[in-house]
Amino acid sequence: MRKPSACSACRARRRRCTWPANTTATACEYCTSRRLRCVQEPPEGGYYHKRQTRLQEPGLGGGGGGELPLSPNQNTSLLFTGPQVELPPMPLRLELATLYFDYIHDQFHSLFHRPSFMDDVANDRVAPVVLLAIFALSARFSSNPLLANIEPRNRGEAFRLASESLLKVRDISTQTCQVCILLGGYAAGHGDTDVENLYYTLAGRMALTLDFPNKPASNSLEREINIRTWWTICMVDVWSSTAVKLPKIMPNLHSVPLPMDELPFLALPGSFAIEMANSPPTFGSPLLSQMIKLNRVLAQVNDFNRRCVEERLEGSALEVGIQCLSLELERWLVGLPYNMRDTPENFAWFASRGLGRVYAAVYLGYYHYGQLLYYQFLGADSNRSMSSSHIYADRCKDHAAKLCEMVYQTFDAPGSEVLYAAVAHVIVIASTVQIHTLLFSGDEMQIRLSRTRLERNFEILLQLRPYWSSVDSAMSRLRAFHQTCLRRSKASFVLDKWLVRFLVEFAPYMESEPRDTDPDYEALWSLSKEQQHRAATSAMAP
Repeated sequence: MRKPSACSACRARRRRCTWPANTTATACEYCTSRRLRCVQEPPEGGYYHKRQTRLQEPGLGGGGGGELPLSPNQNTSLLFTGPQVELPPMPLRLELATLYFDYIHDQFHSLFHRPSFMDDVANDRVAPVVLLAIFALSARFSSNPLLANIEPRNRGEAFRLASESLLKVRDISTQTCQVCILLGGYAAGHGDTDVENLYYTLAGRMALTLDFPNKPASNSLEREINIRTWWTICMVDVWSSTAVKLPKIMPNLHSVPLPMDELPFLALPGSFAIEMANSPPTFGSPLLSQMIKLNRVLAQVNDFNRRCVEERLEGSALEVGIQCLSLELERWLVGLPYNMRDTPENFAWFASRGLGRVYAAVYLGYYHYGQLLYYQFLGADSNRSMSSSHIYADRCKDHAAKLCEMVYQTFDAPGSEVLYAAVAHVIVIASTVQIHTLLFSGDEMQIRLSRTRLERNFEILLQLRPYWSSVDSAMSRLRAFHQTCLRRSKASFVLDKWLVRFLVEFAPYMESEPRDTDPDYEALWSLSKEQQHRAATSAMAP
Protein backbone atom coordinates (compact mmCIF):
# COMPACT_ATOMS: atom_id res chain seq x y z
CA MET A 1 0.00 0.00 0.00
CA ARG A 2 1.48 3.34 -1.07
CA LYS A 3 1.79 5.86 1.73
CA PRO A 4 -0.16 9.08 0.98
CA SER A 5 2.17 11.93 0.02
CA ALA A 6 -0.27 14.85 -0.29
CA CYS A 7 -0.89 17.21 2.59
CA SER A 8 -4.30 17.14 4.26
CA ALA A 9 -5.51 20.33 2.52
CA CYS A 10 -4.67 19.08 -0.99
CA ARG A 11 -6.08 15.67 -0.12
CA ALA A 12 -9.37 17.27 0.93
CA ARG A 13 -9.62 19.20 -2.35
CA ARG A 14 -8.49 16.14 -4.34
CA ARG A 15 -5.63 17.93 -6.07
CA ARG A 16 -1.96 17.22 -6.58
CA CYS A 17 0.23 18.52 -3.75
CA THR A 18 2.96 20.60 -5.42
CA TRP A 19 6.02 21.71 -3.47
CA PRO A 20 8.32 24.65 -4.26
CA ALA A 21 11.74 23.93 -5.76
CA ASN A 22 13.25 25.23 -2.54
CA THR A 23 14.09 22.09 -0.56
CA THR A 24 13.83 23.96 2.74
CA ALA A 25 10.14 24.78 2.21
CA THR A 26 7.85 23.67 5.03
CA ALA A 27 4.55 24.02 3.14
CA CYS A 28 3.22 23.14 -0.30
CA GLU A 29 2.40 25.84 -2.86
CA TYR A 30 -1.36 25.68 -2.19
CA CYS A 31 -1.02 26.08 1.59
CA THR A 32 1.64 28.75 1.19
CA SER A 33 -0.50 30.85 -1.15
CA ARG A 34 -3.43 30.69 1.29
CA ARG A 35 -1.39 30.86 4.47
CA LEU A 36 -2.73 27.53 5.66
CA ARG A 37 -1.03 25.15 8.02
CA CYS A 38 0.42 22.41 5.78
CA VAL A 39 -0.15 19.15 7.64
CA GLN A 40 1.82 16.13 6.44
CA GLU A 41 -0.04 13.37 8.21
CA PRO A 42 -1.78 10.23 6.93
CA PRO A 43 -5.57 10.36 6.49
CA GLU A 44 -7.38 9.69 9.75
CA GLY A 45 -8.87 6.21 9.91
CA GLY A 46 -6.60 4.87 7.16
CA TYR A 47 -3.99 2.13 7.43
CA TYR A 48 -1.05 4.42 8.11
CA HIS A 49 -2.97 6.49 10.65
CA LYS A 50 -3.99 3.35 12.53
CA ARG A 51 -0.43 2.08 12.41
CA GLN A 52 0.90 5.39 13.70
CA THR A 53 -1.68 5.43 16.49
CA ARG A 54 -0.83 1.87 17.49
CA LEU A 55 2.88 2.62 17.61
CA GLN A 56 2.24 5.62 19.82
CA GLU A 57 0.19 3.63 22.34
CA PRO A 58 2.02 3.37 25.69
CA GLY A 59 3.67 0.01 26.11
CA LEU A 60 3.28 -1.02 22.50
CA GLY A 61 6.38 0.61 21.07
CA GLY A 62 7.10 -0.88 17.72
CA GLY A 63 6.34 -4.43 18.82
CA GLY A 64 4.20 -6.88 16.97
CA GLY A 65 0.72 -7.76 18.05
CA GLY A 66 -2.46 -7.23 16.08
CA GLU A 67 -3.76 -3.80 15.26
CA LEU A 68 -6.05 -2.42 17.93
CA PRO A 69 -9.49 -1.30 16.77
CA LEU A 70 -10.08 2.42 16.98
CA SER A 71 -12.45 3.51 19.71
CA PRO A 72 -15.47 5.50 18.48
CA ASN A 73 -14.43 8.21 20.92
CA GLN A 74 -10.77 8.22 19.95
CA ASN A 75 -11.27 11.29 17.77
CA THR A 76 -11.48 13.97 20.45
CA SER A 77 -13.73 16.99 20.20
CA LEU A 78 -10.77 19.14 19.12
CA LEU A 79 -9.14 17.23 16.27
CA PHE A 80 -10.51 16.85 12.76
CA THR A 81 -9.56 15.46 9.41
CA GLY A 82 -8.77 17.74 6.49
CA PRO A 83 -6.40 20.47 7.66
CA GLN A 84 -6.32 19.00 11.20
CA VAL A 85 -7.40 22.29 12.73
CA GLU A 86 -8.58 22.47 16.30
CA LEU A 87 -11.65 24.26 17.46
CA PRO A 88 -10.51 27.69 18.62
CA PRO A 89 -10.42 28.59 22.31
CA MET A 90 -13.87 29.28 23.72
CA PRO A 91 -13.52 33.10 23.72
CA LEU A 92 -12.73 33.02 19.99
CA ARG A 93 -15.57 30.58 19.32
CA LEU A 94 -18.00 32.98 20.94
CA GLU A 95 -16.53 35.90 19.01
CA LEU A 96 -16.79 34.13 15.65
CA ALA A 97 -20.33 32.96 16.37
CA THR A 98 -21.31 36.53 17.30
CA LEU A 99 -19.75 37.89 14.11
CA TYR A 100 -21.68 35.31 12.10
CA PHE A 101 -25.00 36.51 13.53
CA ASP A 102 -23.98 40.14 13.09
CA TYR A 103 -22.82 40.02 9.47
CA ILE A 104 -24.22 36.87 7.83
CA HIS A 105 -27.29 35.35 9.47
CA ASP A 106 -30.70 36.66 8.39
CA GLN A 107 -29.06 38.62 5.57
CA PHE A 108 -27.66 35.58 3.72
CA HIS A 109 -29.92 32.91 5.24
CA SER A 110 -31.93 32.20 8.40
CA LEU A 111 -31.14 28.88 10.08
CA PHE A 112 -30.76 29.35 13.82
CA HIS A 113 -32.23 31.00 16.90
CA ARG A 114 -29.51 33.35 18.06
CA PRO A 115 -30.08 33.38 21.86
CA SER A 116 -30.32 29.60 22.26
CA PHE A 117 -27.56 28.95 19.72
CA MET A 118 -25.11 31.25 21.51
CA ASP A 119 -25.98 29.53 24.77
CA ASP A 120 -25.24 26.17 23.14
CA VAL A 121 -21.90 27.47 21.86
CA ALA A 122 -20.93 28.66 25.33
CA ASN A 123 -21.81 25.26 26.79
CA ASP A 124 -20.07 23.28 24.01
CA ARG A 125 -23.30 21.75 22.72
CA VAL A 126 -22.98 22.65 19.01
CA ALA A 127 -21.71 19.98 16.61
CA PRO A 128 -18.19 20.80 15.33
CA VAL A 129 -19.28 20.38 11.69
CA VAL A 130 -21.77 23.25 12.19
CA LEU A 131 -19.40 25.48 14.14
CA LEU A 132 -16.61 25.09 11.60
CA ALA A 133 -18.91 25.99 8.70
CA ILE A 134 -20.05 29.07 10.61
CA PHE A 135 -16.46 30.07 11.38
CA ALA A 136 -15.62 29.69 7.68
CA LEU A 137 -18.05 32.52 6.98
CA SER A 138 -17.37 34.76 9.97
CA ALA A 139 -13.60 34.50 10.52
CA ARG A 140 -13.03 37.15 7.82
CA PHE A 141 -14.56 39.79 10.09
CA SER A 142 -12.46 38.98 13.15
CA SER A 143 -9.71 41.19 14.50
CA ASN A 144 -8.46 38.48 16.85
CA PRO A 145 -4.63 38.20 16.98
CA LEU A 146 -4.88 34.44 16.39
CA LEU A 147 -6.12 35.17 12.84
CA ALA A 148 -4.27 38.41 12.17
CA ASN A 149 -1.54 36.84 10.00
CA ILE A 150 -4.07 35.58 7.43
CA GLU A 151 -5.79 37.77 4.84
CA PRO A 152 -9.46 38.24 5.84
CA ARG A 153 -10.88 36.57 2.72
CA ASN A 154 -8.69 33.47 3.33
CA ARG A 155 -9.29 33.05 7.05
CA GLY A 156 -12.23 30.74 6.58
CA GLU A 157 -10.54 28.25 4.26
CA ALA A 158 -9.13 25.99 6.97
CA PHE A 159 -12.50 25.96 8.74
CA ARG A 160 -14.26 25.18 5.46
CA LEU A 161 -11.97 22.24 4.75
CA ALA A 162 -12.44 20.91 8.27
CA SER A 163 -16.23 21.21 8.10
CA GLU A 164 -16.34 19.46 4.73
CA SER A 165 -14.21 16.62 6.10
CA LEU A 166 -16.80 16.06 8.84
CA LEU A 167 -19.85 16.43 6.59
CA LYS A 168 -21.70 13.16 6.06
CA VAL A 169 -24.24 13.54 3.27
CA ARG A 170 -25.70 10.14 4.13
CA ASP A 171 -26.88 11.66 7.40
CA ILE A 172 -30.13 13.16 6.16
CA SER A 173 -30.96 15.54 8.98
CA THR A 174 -31.69 19.17 9.79
CA GLN A 175 -28.08 19.62 10.86
CA THR A 176 -26.66 18.28 7.59
CA CYS A 177 -29.07 20.47 5.66
CA GLN A 178 -27.94 23.55 7.58
CA VAL A 179 -24.26 22.74 7.04
CA CYS A 180 -24.86 22.43 3.28
CA ILE A 181 -26.46 25.88 3.27
CA LEU A 182 -23.53 27.33 5.22
CA LEU A 183 -20.96 25.78 2.88
CA GLY A 184 -23.01 26.90 -0.12
CA GLY A 185 -22.91 30.43 1.27
CA TYR A 186 -19.14 30.18 1.63
CA ALA A 187 -18.81 29.07 -2.00
CA ALA A 188 -21.05 31.95 -3.12
CA GLY A 189 -18.86 34.45 -1.33
CA HIS A 190 -15.84 33.11 -3.18
CA GLY A 191 -17.47 33.05 -6.62
CA ASP A 192 -17.68 29.25 -6.85
CA THR A 193 -21.19 29.22 -8.30
CA ASP A 194 -21.16 25.56 -9.33
CA VAL A 195 -20.10 24.41 -5.86
CA GLU A 196 -22.62 26.79 -4.32
CA ASN A 197 -25.43 25.32 -6.41
CA LEU A 198 -24.32 21.78 -5.58
CA TYR A 199 -24.55 22.42 -1.84
CA TYR A 200 -27.88 24.20 -2.14
CA THR A 201 -29.21 21.32 -4.23
CA LEU A 202 -28.14 18.84 -1.53
CA ALA A 203 -29.86 20.99 1.08
CA GLY A 204 -33.00 21.22 -1.04
CA ARG A 205 -33.26 17.48 -1.61
CA MET A 206 -32.81 16.86 2.10
CA ALA A 207 -35.46 19.46 2.94
CA LEU A 208 -37.89 17.75 0.58
CA THR A 209 -37.03 14.33 2.01
CA LEU A 210 -37.44 15.53 5.60
CA ASP A 211 -40.59 17.51 4.67
CA PHE A 212 -39.67 20.43 6.91
CA PRO A 213 -43.11 22.10 6.84
CA ASN A 214 -44.70 18.95 8.31
CA LYS A 215 -41.73 17.54 10.22
CA PRO A 216 -42.66 16.64 13.82
CA ALA A 217 -41.14 19.09 16.29
CA SER A 218 -40.71 18.85 20.04
CA ASN A 219 -41.53 22.54 20.63
CA SER A 220 -42.47 25.77 18.87
CA LEU A 221 -38.84 26.86 18.54
CA GLU A 222 -37.83 23.71 16.66
CA ARG A 223 -40.87 24.03 14.40
CA GLU A 224 -40.03 27.65 13.61
CA ILE A 225 -36.44 26.73 12.76
CA ASN A 226 -37.75 24.04 10.39
CA ILE A 227 -39.96 26.62 8.66
CA ARG A 228 -37.12 29.14 8.38
CA THR A 229 -34.72 26.56 7.00
CA TRP A 230 -37.31 25.54 4.39
CA TRP A 231 -37.88 29.11 3.24
CA THR A 232 -34.15 29.84 3.23
CA ILE A 233 -33.63 27.01 0.75
CA CYS A 234 -36.55 28.22 -1.37
CA MET A 235 -35.00 31.69 -1.57
CA VAL A 236 -31.43 30.66 -2.38
CA ASP A 237 -32.80 28.20 -4.94
CA VAL A 238 -34.19 31.10 -6.99
CA TRP A 239 -31.00 33.06 -7.51
CA SER A 240 -28.57 30.14 -7.37
CA SER A 241 -30.38 28.10 -10.04
CA THR A 242 -30.74 31.20 -12.22
CA ALA A 243 -27.01 31.91 -12.01
CA VAL A 244 -26.09 28.45 -13.32
CA LYS A 245 -29.07 28.23 -15.73
CA LEU A 246 -30.55 25.11 -14.12
CA PRO A 247 -34.17 24.41 -13.11
CA LYS A 248 -35.23 25.21 -9.56
CA ILE A 249 -35.70 22.21 -7.28
CA MET A 250 -38.02 23.66 -4.63
CA PRO A 251 -41.79 23.65 -5.20
CA ASN A 252 -43.77 26.87 -4.93
CA LEU A 253 -45.96 25.89 -1.97
CA HIS A 254 -48.12 28.74 -0.71
CA SER A 255 -49.58 26.40 1.92
CA VAL A 256 -46.37 26.53 3.95
CA PRO A 257 -46.73 29.14 6.71
CA LEU A 258 -44.46 32.15 6.62
CA PRO A 259 -41.97 32.63 9.47
CA MET A 260 -43.06 34.52 12.56
CA ASP A 261 -41.95 38.09 13.24
CA GLU A 262 -38.32 38.56 14.23
CA LEU A 263 -38.71 40.05 17.71
CA PRO A 264 -41.10 37.37 19.01
CA PHE A 265 -38.88 34.71 17.43
CA LEU A 266 -35.77 36.03 19.16
CA ALA A 267 -37.68 35.99 22.47
CA LEU A 268 -38.55 32.30 22.18
CA PRO A 269 -38.85 29.95 23.99
CA GLY A 270 -39.98 32.24 26.83
CA SER A 271 -42.46 35.06 26.86
CA PHE A 272 -41.72 37.98 24.59
CA ALA A 273 -43.69 40.44 26.69
CA ILE A 274 -40.53 42.17 27.87
CA GLU A 275 -39.16 42.49 24.33
CA MET A 276 -42.34 44.09 23.05
CA ALA A 277 -43.26 46.13 26.12
CA ASN A 278 -42.02 49.39 24.65
CA SER A 279 -43.34 48.73 21.15
CA PRO A 280 -46.81 49.73 19.93
CA PRO A 281 -48.94 46.71 19.01
CA THR A 282 -48.97 47.82 15.37
CA PHE A 283 -45.16 47.64 15.18
CA GLY A 284 -44.54 44.28 13.57
CA SER A 285 -41.18 42.89 12.52
CA PRO A 286 -41.91 40.42 9.69
CA LEU A 287 -38.52 40.88 8.03
CA LEU A 288 -37.93 37.33 6.80
CA SER A 289 -41.55 36.99 5.68
CA GLN A 290 -41.19 40.11 3.53
CA MET A 291 -37.97 38.74 2.01
CA ILE A 292 -39.85 35.59 1.03
CA LYS A 293 -42.65 37.56 -0.62
CA LEU A 294 -40.12 39.60 -2.58
CA ASN A 295 -38.24 36.48 -3.59
CA ARG A 296 -41.38 35.20 -5.32
CA VAL A 297 -41.36 38.37 -7.42
CA LEU A 298 -37.66 37.89 -8.21
CA ALA A 299 -38.40 34.45 -9.64
CA GLN A 300 -40.97 36.00 -11.98
CA VAL A 301 -38.63 38.84 -12.97
CA ASN A 302 -35.85 36.39 -13.84
CA ASP A 303 -38.23 34.31 -15.96
CA PHE A 304 -39.59 37.42 -17.68
CA ASN A 305 -36.14 38.77 -18.58
CA ARG A 306 -35.21 35.39 -20.00
CA ARG A 307 -38.39 35.39 -22.12
CA CYS A 308 -37.65 38.91 -23.35
CA VAL A 309 -34.34 37.69 -24.74
CA GLU A 310 -35.48 34.35 -26.12
CA GLU A 311 -38.73 35.62 -27.67
CA ARG A 312 -37.63 39.23 -28.28
CA LEU A 313 -40.78 40.60 -26.71
CA GLU A 314 -41.93 44.04 -27.76
CA GLY A 315 -45.12 46.05 -28.07
CA SER A 316 -48.15 44.85 -26.12
CA ALA A 317 -46.53 41.57 -25.02
CA LEU A 318 -43.70 43.48 -23.38
CA GLU A 319 -46.06 46.09 -21.94
CA VAL A 320 -48.37 43.52 -20.34
CA GLY A 321 -45.49 41.61 -18.78
CA ILE A 322 -43.92 44.74 -17.33
CA GLN A 323 -47.24 46.02 -15.99
CA CYS A 324 -48.00 42.74 -14.21
CA LEU A 325 -44.63 42.54 -12.49
CA SER A 326 -44.63 46.24 -11.71
CA LEU A 327 -47.97 45.73 -10.01
CA GLU A 328 -46.52 42.84 -7.97
CA LEU A 329 -43.77 45.10 -6.64
CA GLU A 330 -46.31 47.84 -5.92
CA ARG A 331 -48.56 45.44 -4.01
CA TRP A 332 -45.65 44.36 -1.86
CA LEU A 333 -44.77 47.96 -1.03
CA VAL A 334 -48.35 49.00 -0.26
CA GLY A 335 -48.92 45.93 1.91
CA LEU A 336 -46.04 46.67 4.27
CA PRO A 337 -46.73 47.50 7.90
CA TYR A 338 -46.35 51.21 8.59
CA ASN A 339 -43.13 50.72 10.57
CA MET A 340 -41.50 48.82 7.70
CA ARG A 341 -41.72 51.64 5.16
CA ASP A 342 -38.38 52.97 3.97
CA THR A 343 -37.86 55.91 6.31
CA PRO A 344 -34.86 56.95 8.43
CA GLU A 345 -37.02 56.62 11.55
CA ASN A 346 -37.98 53.02 10.79
CA PHE A 347 -34.39 52.11 9.99
CA ALA A 348 -33.30 53.60 13.32
CA TRP A 349 -36.06 51.66 15.13
CA PHE A 350 -34.88 48.33 13.74
CA ALA A 351 -31.21 49.23 14.14
CA SER A 352 -31.76 50.00 17.83
CA ARG A 353 -33.01 46.42 18.23
CA GLY A 354 -30.08 44.86 16.40
CA LEU A 355 -32.05 44.35 13.18
CA GLY A 356 -30.79 47.26 11.10
CA ARG A 357 -28.81 45.06 8.71
CA VAL A 358 -31.77 42.72 8.18
CA TYR A 359 -34.11 45.66 7.54
CA ALA A 360 -31.63 47.00 4.99
CA ALA A 361 -31.35 43.57 3.33
CA VAL A 362 -35.11 43.57 2.73
CA TYR A 363 -34.93 46.87 0.86
CA LEU A 364 -31.76 45.99 -1.01
CA GLY A 365 -33.80 43.09 -2.39
CA TYR A 366 -36.76 45.30 -3.31
CA TYR A 367 -34.71 47.99 -5.04
CA HIS A 368 -32.50 45.46 -6.81
CA TYR A 369 -35.44 43.47 -8.18
CA GLY A 370 -36.92 46.73 -9.45
CA GLN A 371 -33.75 47.72 -11.26
CA LEU A 372 -33.61 44.22 -12.78
CA LEU A 373 -37.19 44.54 -14.04
CA TYR A 374 -36.84 48.00 -15.58
CA TYR A 375 -33.20 47.80 -16.67
CA GLN A 376 -33.85 47.02 -20.33
CA PHE A 377 -35.66 50.34 -20.79
CA LEU A 378 -32.45 52.26 -20.23
CA GLY A 379 -31.54 51.15 -23.76
CA ALA A 380 -34.92 52.07 -25.23
CA ASP A 381 -35.12 54.91 -27.72
CA SER A 382 -37.79 57.55 -27.13
CA ASN A 383 -39.43 56.47 -30.41
CA ARG A 384 -39.79 52.84 -29.33
CA SER A 385 -43.16 51.19 -29.83
CA MET A 386 -43.89 51.47 -26.09
CA SER A 387 -44.75 55.05 -25.22
CA SER A 388 -44.14 54.30 -21.55
CA SER A 389 -40.50 53.26 -22.04
CA HIS A 390 -39.18 56.48 -20.53
CA ILE A 391 -41.38 55.96 -17.45
CA TYR A 392 -39.85 52.54 -16.81
CA ALA A 393 -36.36 53.88 -17.46
CA ASP A 394 -36.96 56.53 -14.79
CA ARG A 395 -38.18 53.84 -12.40
CA CYS A 396 -34.97 51.90 -12.95
CA LYS A 397 -32.94 54.99 -12.10
CA ASP A 398 -35.09 55.61 -9.02
CA HIS A 399 -34.64 52.04 -7.75
CA ALA A 400 -30.89 52.18 -8.35
CA ALA A 401 -30.58 55.52 -6.55
CA LYS A 402 -32.58 54.33 -3.54
CA LEU A 403 -30.57 51.12 -3.40
CA CYS A 404 -27.39 53.18 -3.17
CA GLU A 405 -28.89 55.42 -0.50
CA MET A 406 -29.92 52.42 1.60
CA VAL A 407 -26.38 51.03 1.48
CA TYR A 408 -24.96 54.43 2.43
CA GLN A 409 -27.41 54.67 5.33
CA THR A 410 -26.12 51.42 6.79
CA PHE A 411 -22.50 52.51 6.53
CA ASP A 412 -23.35 55.83 8.19
CA ALA A 413 -24.96 54.04 11.16
CA PRO A 414 -22.32 52.32 13.34
CA GLY A 415 -23.15 48.66 13.85
CA SER A 416 -25.52 48.45 10.87
CA GLU A 417 -23.21 48.33 7.84
CA VAL A 418 -24.08 45.57 5.36
CA LEU A 419 -21.02 43.48 4.50
CA TYR A 420 -22.46 40.27 3.05
CA ALA A 421 -21.16 39.21 -0.36
CA ALA A 422 -24.24 39.96 -2.49
CA VAL A 423 -23.99 43.67 -1.65
CA ALA A 424 -21.14 43.96 -4.16
CA HIS A 425 -23.30 42.50 -6.94
CA VAL A 426 -26.28 44.82 -6.42
CA ILE A 427 -23.97 47.84 -6.05
CA VAL A 428 -22.31 47.02 -9.39
CA ILE A 429 -25.68 46.85 -11.17
CA ALA A 430 -26.73 50.14 -9.60
CA SER A 431 -23.41 51.66 -10.68
CA THR A 432 -24.08 50.85 -14.33
CA VAL A 433 -27.33 52.81 -14.02
CA GLN A 434 -25.28 55.77 -12.79
CA ILE A 435 -23.02 55.33 -15.83
CA HIS A 436 -26.12 55.62 -18.04
CA THR A 437 -26.98 58.96 -16.42
CA LEU A 438 -23.44 60.23 -16.91
CA LEU A 439 -23.50 59.29 -20.58
CA PHE A 440 -26.98 60.37 -21.62
CA SER A 441 -28.53 62.78 -19.14
CA GLY A 442 -28.64 66.51 -19.84
CA ASP A 443 -29.51 67.34 -16.24
CA GLU A 444 -26.38 68.69 -14.53
CA MET A 445 -27.72 67.98 -11.05
CA GLN A 446 -28.45 64.35 -11.94
CA ILE A 447 -25.00 64.02 -13.47
CA ARG A 448 -23.36 65.34 -10.29
CA LEU A 449 -25.43 62.97 -8.13
CA SER A 450 -24.55 59.99 -10.31
CA ARG A 451 -20.86 60.85 -10.24
CA THR A 452 -20.98 61.12 -6.44
CA ARG A 453 -22.75 57.75 -6.19
CA LEU A 454 -20.21 56.11 -8.46
CA GLU A 455 -17.38 57.36 -6.27
CA ARG A 456 -19.09 56.20 -3.07
CA ASN A 457 -19.95 52.83 -4.61
CA PHE A 458 -16.34 52.30 -5.58
CA GLU A 459 -15.28 53.07 -2.02
CA ILE A 460 -17.75 50.51 -0.68
CA LEU A 461 -16.56 47.87 -3.15
CA LEU A 462 -13.02 48.48 -1.91
CA GLN A 463 -14.27 48.03 1.66
CA LEU A 464 -15.93 44.72 0.75
CA ARG A 465 -13.04 43.45 -1.35
CA PRO A 466 -10.77 42.26 1.51
CA TYR A 467 -13.58 40.04 2.81
CA TRP A 468 -14.94 38.33 -0.31
CA SER A 469 -13.22 36.92 -3.40
CA SER A 470 -16.46 37.39 -5.34
CA VAL A 471 -15.99 41.18 -5.16
CA ASP A 472 -13.08 40.78 -7.60
CA SER A 473 -15.53 39.19 -10.03
CA ALA A 474 -18.08 41.95 -9.47
CA MET A 475 -15.53 44.65 -10.22
CA SER A 476 -14.37 42.69 -13.26
CA ARG A 477 -17.94 42.62 -14.58
CA LEU A 478 -18.21 46.36 -14.05
CA ARG A 479 -15.07 46.85 -16.16
CA ALA A 480 -16.50 44.55 -18.83
CA PHE A 481 -19.70 46.59 -18.93
CA HIS A 482 -17.74 49.83 -19.14
CA GLN A 483 -15.85 48.44 -22.14
CA THR A 484 -19.11 47.81 -23.99
CA CYS A 485 -20.24 51.35 -23.19
CA LEU A 486 -17.10 52.76 -24.77
CA ARG A 487 -17.80 50.81 -27.97
CA ARG A 488 -21.56 50.90 -28.30
CA SER A 489 -22.81 53.60 -25.98
CA LYS A 490 -26.57 53.28 -25.44
CA ALA A 491 -26.73 49.86 -27.09
CA SER A 492 -24.89 48.58 -24.02
CA PHE A 493 -28.26 48.63 -22.26
CA VAL A 494 -30.06 46.52 -24.91
CA LEU A 495 -31.30 43.34 -23.22
CA ASP A 496 -29.50 40.32 -24.69
CA LYS A 497 -28.04 37.09 -23.32
CA TRP A 498 -24.84 38.81 -22.26
CA LEU A 499 -26.73 41.48 -20.32
CA VAL A 500 -29.02 38.93 -18.67
CA ARG A 501 -25.93 37.07 -17.50
CA PHE A 502 -24.48 40.34 -16.28
CA LEU A 503 -27.60 41.09 -14.24
CA VAL A 504 -28.16 37.71 -12.58
CA GLU A 505 -24.90 35.74 -12.62
CA PHE A 506 -21.85 36.00 -10.43
CA ALA A 507 -19.68 34.86 -13.36
CA PRO A 508 -16.05 35.95 -12.95
CA TYR A 509 -15.00 35.73 -16.59
CA MET A 510 -17.27 38.19 -18.39
CA GLU A 511 -14.42 40.64 -18.96
CA SER A 512 -12.71 38.00 -21.12
CA GLU A 513 -15.92 37.35 -23.11
CA PRO A 514 -16.42 40.41 -25.37
CA ARG A 515 -20.05 41.23 -25.89
CA ASP A 516 -19.48 42.09 -29.55
CA THR A 517 -18.89 38.41 -30.32
CA ASP A 518 -22.44 37.51 -29.29
CA PRO A 519 -24.51 37.09 -32.51
CA ASP A 520 -27.69 37.90 -30.60
CA TYR A 521 -26.19 41.21 -29.53
CA GLU A 522 -25.35 42.08 -33.14
CA ALA A 523 -28.86 41.13 -34.23
CA LEU A 524 -30.51 43.20 -31.51
CA TRP A 525 -28.23 46.15 -32.27
CA SER A 526 -29.17 45.98 -35.95
CA LEU A 527 -32.86 45.65 -35.08
CA SER A 528 -32.62 48.67 -32.78
CA LYS A 529 -31.05 50.78 -35.54
CA GLU A 530 -33.71 49.61 -38.01
CA GLN A 531 -36.52 50.63 -35.63
CA GLN A 532 -34.93 54.04 -35.11
CA HIS A 533 -34.62 54.52 -38.88
CA ARG A 534 -38.29 53.60 -39.46
CA ALA A 535 -39.41 55.95 -36.70
CA ALA A 536 -37.34 58.80 -38.09
CA THR A 537 -38.67 58.20 -41.62
CA SER A 538 -42.31 58.19 -40.50
CA ALA A 539 -41.74 61.38 -38.50
CA MET A 540 -40.44 63.14 -41.63
CA ALA A 541 -43.31 61.96 -43.82
CA PRO A 542 -45.97 64.62 -44.62
